[in-house]
Amino acid sequence: MDIRTRIMVIGLLVLFCVFSPVTAAATEQDSYTSAGALYSKSVDLANEGKYPEALKAADDALALNASSLNHLIQANRAGILVMLGRYEDAITAADSALSVSGNLTTTHSIAYYNKGDALRHLGRTDEARDMFKKAQALDSTLIPPDMSVPVTPVVPVTTKSPLSPVVAIAGIAGACAVCLRLRSRK
Repeated sequence: MDIRTRIMVIGLLVLFCVFSPVTAAATEQDSYTSAGALYSKSVDLANEGKYPEALKAADDALALNASSLNHLIQANRAGILVMLGRYEDAITAADSALSVSGNLTTTHSIAYYNKGDALRHLGRTDEARDMFKKAQALDSTLIPPDMSVPVTPVVPVTTKSPLSPVVAIAGIAGACAVCLRLRSRK
């Protein structure tokens, strides 16, 4: 290899070494920003009661693998899954959030609470009480629900009407016929 080729190869290696970490850092920052935006969107949608959409946003945030946010996303996701009646999945999401160590008091309190809620819906009240106690020990504002009140199972959210179009049209037509009949009597 002649000297010019060696210099060009060394120059390319130097450029690669200098700009690769910058590009990787920028890509990681973009993932973190996008994951954070999707997490916020997930929280907003859940607060509006749009749980399927909230779950989609949370799953999209997790797919970006912003490791410093994943525990928070999973803790929130556990609550969304409870609202969708997917209790076993909620427990898994909460356990994922709880598996991260560190000073994560808020994340862990939310994860314990949501896990307790899932366990309560599954009829595992003793375990649920333990989770609610752990949540409240971390955050005294998290008041456990009254465990003596039975929970009603969550019916999964559907996007379609339970009535078939034919039944719905027949009902509307019947209502119109009644209205016309009443009008003609006057």
